[in-house]
Amino acid sequence: MNKILIEVPTWLGDCVMATPAIENIIKKYPNIKITIFGSFVSTAIFEEHPNVEHIVLDESKKSSSRLKWIYTTAKELGEFEVALTFRRTLFSKLFIWFTKANKKGYYKRYTKEEVHLVKRYNEFIDRTFNIKEAPKDLKIYFKPFKYKRATLGINPGASYGSAKRWYPKKFAKVAIELHREYDIVIFGGSAEIEIANDIENELKRESVQCENLAGETTIKELCQKIGGLDLFITGDSGPMHVAAAFKVPTVAIFGPTKDQETSQWMNPQGFIVKREMECAPCMKRVCPLGHHECMKLIEPNDVLNKIKDIISKN
Repeated sequence: MNKILIEVPTWLGDCVMATPAIENIIKKYPNIKITIFGSFVSTAIFEEHPNVEHIVLDESKKSSSRLKWIYTTAKELGEFEVALTFRRTLFSKLFIWFTKANKKGYYKRYTKEEVHLVKRYNEFIDRTFNIKEAPKDLKIYFKPFKYKRATLGINPGASYGSAKRWYPKKFAKVAIELHREYDIVIFGGSAEIEIANDIENELKRESVQCENLAGETTIKELCQKIGGLDLFITGDSGPMHVAAAFKVPTVAIFGPTKDQETSQWMNPQGFIVKREMECAPCMKRVCPLGHHECMKLIEPNDVLNKIKDIISKN
């Protein structure tokens, strides 16, 4: 097999969780040339992948006719031996159906049981290519950034919705406790600038210095900066999975989402903080009960105690 087309998941975290499945394709076909199709955020992690020949952005939503755009693009990409999508939307199915590919694969969930998304993606690839290979590590090919001192990263945002977000003052309290041992860097996309600024202002009130990179990094820079950290505190988010790919010591704060399905994959230094509640995980973008206690009840000391566990293991 020489050429395949892969439509990757839209979200950064989901795309990172698809990388073990993609690496298993490459393991079976080492010389394969891959065309990656998808969102600006998710495709960016493949910029330096040795097997990726082309990256094509899905800009169909900008078109006056989305259907015409995906049809034209699918035909213009040329011929492939296999075209597949890790997405389940109608337009993704149509896009793959329109391609000039001898074989076409459409992602689906094969069980209703709670299964980690890495395993779901890998089973899809197993069935499509008859590979029968267990998923290994998450894989991002960027080189980690080298910090001058031990560095703590804070990622307060989550693209899924406000229900997944912990609170700025609580992030700040953890950082204040650790600022003597670590330089502090705050991460976030353009949508997280406000919450990142809130944390920065809390730190300034305590005369604690930090570097606020919210809205300032490319995806490549984000991956490199996270990859070089000595410690990372985050919610269930794309950057959390980036940290897992680089085996960064991480405390991940979970509330409304299922850690059995989206926790860090194969990170031996990944820890979870969560509250067991009848209403959680609800999988809602905004707390449907209005109290947000799954996150509100998690205190800075809960995170600090997990960090002590990490330090004791190293």
